[in-house]
Amino acid sequence: MKRHLEYPECTIYELVEKTAEKYPGYCAINYFGKKISYQRFMAEIRKCAAALKAAGVKSGDSVSVCMPNTPEAVYLFYAVSMTGAVANMIHPMSAENEIVRFVKLTESRIIFAVDLISDKIERVMEQCEGLSAVKVSVSESMPLHIKAGYALTSKKKPPKSSIRDWNSFIGGGKGVTAEVHHSAPDDTAAILYSGGTTGRPKGIMLTNLNFNALALQSIEACGGLKAGMKMLSVMPVFHGFGLGVCIHTMMVLGGTAVLQPKFSAAEFHKLLFRYKPDIIAGVPAIYEAMIVNKSFDGKKLDFLRCIVSGGDSLAPSTKKKLNAMLAEHGCKVRVREGYGLTECVTGSCLMPDGYSDLNSVGLPYPDTFYKVMDKDGNELPYGEEGEIILRGPTVMKGYYKEPEETAATLRKHSDGYTWLHTGDIGCIGENGYVYFRQRLKRMIVSSGYNIYPQNLEEVISSHSEVVMCAVVGVPDKLRGEKVRACVVHTEGADEEKLRAELMTMLKKEVAAYALPREILFYDSLPKTLVGKIAYNELKNAG
Repeated sequence: MKRHLEYPECTIYELVEKTAEKYPGYCAINYFGKKISYQRFMAEIRKCAAALKAAGVKSGDSVSVCMPNTPEAVYLFYAVSMTGAVANMIHPMSAENEIVRFVKLTESRIIFAVDLISDKIERVMEQCEGLSAVKVSVSESMPLHIKAGYALTSKKKPPKSSIRDWNSFIGGGKGVTAEVHHSAPDDTAAILYSGGTTGRPKGIMLTNLNFNALALQSIEACGGLKAGMKMLSVMPVFHGFGLGVCIHTMMVLGGTAVLQPKFSAAEFHKLLFRYKPDIIAGVPAIYEAMIVNKSFDGKKLDFLRCIVSGGDSLAPSTKKKLNAMLAEHGCKVRVREGYGLTECVTGSCLMPDGYSDLNSVGLPYPDTFYKVMDKDGNELPYGEEGEIILRGPTVMKGYYKEPEETAATLRKHSDGYTWLHTGDIGCIGENGYVYFRQRLKRMIVSSGYNIYPQNLEEVISSHSEVVMCAVVGVPDKLRGEKVRACVVHTEGADEEKLRAELMTMLKKEVAAYALPREILFYDSLPKTLVGKIAYNELKNAG
């Protein structure tokens, strides 16, 4: 029997406010050991909302948030909701031109950014008329002793900038009272960026209902979660997985989000033993690093109650190795893989606790329905592979100002329902379990970040000495995949000079995490029998 939940008709802020009323003394956020109770958490959100109001933010406005995982980023997410505005979530490592495009697209009048990129934000402001900015240090909410240490030991110092800081912004709201704006469930709460079916990043409109349904579904699908539990929240707030699961789901549960502005998979063990979380949710790169990390030797992992993997496929062999490693260290649970995409916030399907089909991504969430279709739009029987489509309360409102893309992805079927066409290949077993096979799109997933080859190919191809190029993801133990650019150049080109020029061009146009780790030169690119570029051959070369 299909599982059903009741979803509240309120905003993301109002749902978390209800949690805070139930558990005022519980810890909402743990930031480097500094614990922020739900009571204090709500007070900080209200102060932030008052400052937004004082800065002229109104219902329906867009507020750009270009920050890593800090308490201020979380306060902003809910304060923006409280004022009835929309949170425009941007990756801080985005290239200058990308930030300009996202700000202009949403007509944001204010942007909050980590202070380490203040120089980039100043250049963005020059190109976006009427844009004001607030810089925020990752040390803002750190305990005093850690804050002092961070200032002394931080390798990267924030550039000198005249942009006002967080305290100045918050001070502007003194004496101002922000009322709670009762937005509708279908009103957009946040815009996240993903490549959709064409690869060019588009703004995905996610509503109050999308986030609230995801939180309730995730709690139900995980099972056994209770208020007061801790999650190691390392997935970023500008990512559906980070914002939807690591933040909003935990805040609705009454749990603790252990925030980390920056982390490396190789150092993950230190966080595990320092905070001893009940729940970890991450990308395969984290779990692959755990398997080979000798720092776990002789240590217990019996504090873990729920382990979720998403963002990309976790190979069955890796799951097997990880589960064996967890059991060896006294952990009573096993890794549970899910599947989803930003167009439905994040996960919409998860392996139930205690089941061990290493090839499946589990069962759909409550009120979420999956089908598999062939290229002619016919529903396929159990076991046959085709495109995964789904519907449910977490499916996006659409792509912002992209009606054609929206119509291609959200399609109304003869059954009267609108289905999200994922562009992913998979099948459904007779038992209802979902099997994800591959992305139809040529998306590269590196350290949990989605990279769209088409973006890089456009930049590389614009060089006068480039005849042809293709960008592919190559398996990488630490990142999951790394970016490889394969280039055919004009006769007589100086390869070292061209490589340097291409990297300079790319650094201006794409985010740092998306830059190629290698640029290989070819006389010609391999082709398939039908004349298309043989991407798999390029992946396997070298």
